[in-house]
Amino acid sequence: MNSNASTNHISSPLGSAAAASAAAILAGSLSRVAHAAGSDILKIGLVGCGGRGTADLVNCAKSSPGVQVRALGDLFKDRVDGLYPRLKAMKDLEGDRFQVTPERCFSGWDNAKKVIENVDLVLLTEPPGFRPLHMREAIQAGKHVFAEKPVAVDPAGVRHVIETAKMAEEKGLAIVAGTQTRHQANAVETIKRVHDGAIGDLRLGQCYFLTGELWYHQPKPEWSEMEIQCRNWYYYTWLSGDHIVEQHVHQHDLMNWAFQATPVKCVGTGGRQTRTDPKWGNIWDHFAIEYEYPGGVRVISLCRQANNTSHRVDTVLVGSKGVAFPANGKITGEKAWSYEKEVPDPSVQEHADLIASIRAGKPINDGRRIAETSMTSVLGRMAAYTGREISFKWGIESSKLNLLPPKLEFGPNPVDPVAMPGVTPLVRDGEADPNPPRPRQPKQPKKAAEAKKPE
Repeated sequence: MNSNASTNHISSPLGSAAAASAAAILAGSLSRVAHAAGSDILKIGLVGCGGRGTADLVNCAKSSPGVQVRALGDLFKDRVDGLYPRLKAMKDLEGDRFQVTPERCFSGWDNAKKVIENVDLVLLTEPPGFRPLHMREAIQAGKHVFAEKPVAVDPAGVRHVIETAKMAEEKGLAIVAGTQTRHQANAVETIKRVHDGAIGDLRLGQCYFLTGELWYHQPKPEWSEMEIQCRNWYYYTWLSGDHIVEQHVHQHDLMNWAFQATPVKCVGTGGRQTRTDPKWGNIWDHFAIEYEYPGGVRVISLCRQANNTSHRVDTVLVGSKGVAFPANGKITGEKAWSYEKEVPDPSVQEHADLIASIRAGKPINDGRRIAETSMTSVLGRMAAYTGREISFKWGIESSKLNLLPPKLEFGPNPVDPVAMPGVTPLVRDGEADPNPPRPRQPKQPKKAAEAKKPE
């Protein structure tokens, strides 16, 4: 299979995003839109051959007729080689659904570019730190995008994706995010009722992602720092964003959806108590964030990854007249209600909705929305890491935080130490501090004469 061994690094373009965006939009106005409305066959390809990517590819292929899997890509050749025969043998991909050949299996740093060249719709399920780059490559090439969440791990990446979303709109291309609750029938109806006033005024939000630990790949002696990080990408903030961003983003998206807004600001805490071994990279294992939404309404956000603990993955909306549980399709209170119909699998439905929009010539563009949701999660992490209260406006517009290494190549790649509140900086490299913390002034002892009370 094609390893693309001659291409072993790329430069990070995030610093020059605005110029690239303008040029691409101009080019896009003259280019042919991928898969014109009404075409029979939609060619899809996968970038990121892990478990999530495998599930997304199969769900996409079986969601709609006329979908063919044409190309596979991953940074590592062994992952592509391992997935190819498994997909070929899958019952869900029988008939003409699986049209991948060994020549259309790509690895190396340019695997995404090669997959994009061979498809109409690319599924991006690689580590999130790479996603802003690959989304831009796809849209510049005139291809539709399904991007798993989150779509960025820092403010620079978020702004990059927002610009890419504008390019997609100019070109008439689709961007759909893997926030499947937006396509879950009972949740959609619950949020509609919340917006229609079924629980009155929103007074409080609660969201949780409390689970156990995940996988780990034991490094081999020949792996470089970069390879260790990319194979264990979840445990490095520059690749995953930390679990508050990579995992808890689902509940943050639902809160933004319910409030029809992004937070005004947030403050938080957290730490690293159970995953203390250096093999776990530089992420934390628990966070507690308070988000403030317009009108002063608070949302409490708790996430944790630790074994032998209670699990809870849920969202709750408390109103003046009732309480809503969107993921369960239930409302209690004055207008009590529950969703009684069958709920199609939202992980399949999201792909069906994407493909239907492409074929109808009305492509869905979730780009800005999922970028803002990703920023919501990133903001919580930044607040907890630094111990600072941070405004959403400053984070998305002004923060210069960019975690992507200057070059992506195998070899040494030192990373930031585990974050420590009060020590980890909010701003770097001469960046203006939006709200410098005031040093606490010690109380001055009162003079004896002043301290004596008059009789």
